[in-house]
Amino acid sequence: MQKRFFLQAAAVAALVAAAGPAAAQNWKPTRPINLIVPWAAGGSTDQVTRVAAAELEKALGQTIVIVNQPGASGAIGTKSAMDAPKDGYTWTAGAAQDLGAYQSLGAVNTSIKDWHLFLNVANIQVIGVNPARPWKNARELLDDMQKRPGQISVATAGVTSAAHNAMDQIVKATGVKYKEVSYDGGNPAVVATVAGEADLTTQLAVEQADMLRGKRLRALATVSDKPLELEGYGVIPPLSDTLKGFTAPANYFGIFIPKGVPDEVVKTVERIWAEQMPKSETLKKYATSRGALFNPLYGDAAQKAVFPAVQSNAWNLHAGGKTKVSPDTVGIPKP
Repeated sequence: MQKRFFLQAAAVAALVAAAGPAAAQNWKPTRPINLIVPWAAGGSTDQVTRVAAAELEKALGQTIVIVNQPGASGAIGTKSAMDAPKDGYTWTAGAAQDLGAYQSLGAVNTSIKDWHLFLNVANIQVIGVNPARPWKNARELLDDMQKRPGQISVATAGVTSAAHNAMDQIVKATGVKYKEVSYDGGNPAVVATVAGEADLTTQLAVEQADMLRGKRLRALATVSDKPLELEGYGVIPPLSDTLKGFTAPANYFGIFIPKGVPDEVVKTVERIWAEQMPKSETLKKYATSRGALFNPLYGDAAQKAVFPAVQSNAWNLHAGGKTKVSPDTVGIPKP
């Protein structure tokens, strides 16, 4: 009798153990999810987040409301997501390298490890100039910047943006000086360059793609050691062709869920990222048409993939005197 009881108990325990992980992967949200995009509509974060959100809506069977909340180079919207109730219904999005720099900037008291990362694409910055400007290649631009320090204007989406990060890397490699003109997002920065408010932008290829194809911007180089083939435009050479030895880490974008939310929320999104996102033809098409690398990642793999860009961004900002504390004091060792 006692033996039968233990066998029955063991069988029940096994069923519970088997059901546990499955149940944890089947969160069914009962109301819409707020997904805060901490940048203006139309920029790189907004673009890819709306594509990914549509895929998630199908998988979750629930509406995902995109809330554009720009300001303070993404810090305002990110802090809103961090401060929201940890019930799993408020997420944010953006570039992981920005998220990882806020603490050293004194903008938001959070580190990259405080978030569950769900990455979708890696983006690449491009030097895109107004067609009325004279430079035909990166060498001509850099030589002119050396001759006229601080006079050539660059449109960016603010101090933590991809364009600012690109210019930090260029300054580090060349010592050039420039005039920064900041906007509330990548799309406004690109539009401003097309309008002639700035001489050039170093925002992401995904933000410049349509303007490049329409010949309203001219690409001089990728801010990378790799060329970029942009559909409908051609191949953009890497800056390393001009600056020998120049490299830049991958700039990953994704959706971020703060730690502390129910485990079932995280496990469910992880399952979607493992099983469904890699098969998303919509996201793949977005990446190939916009000049981005399609590479869905989550968990430890995502944290490992983004950290080189977090390091580079935080220490470039520190070298430029823009941080409140040294990155190594908040867990970001010098690369």
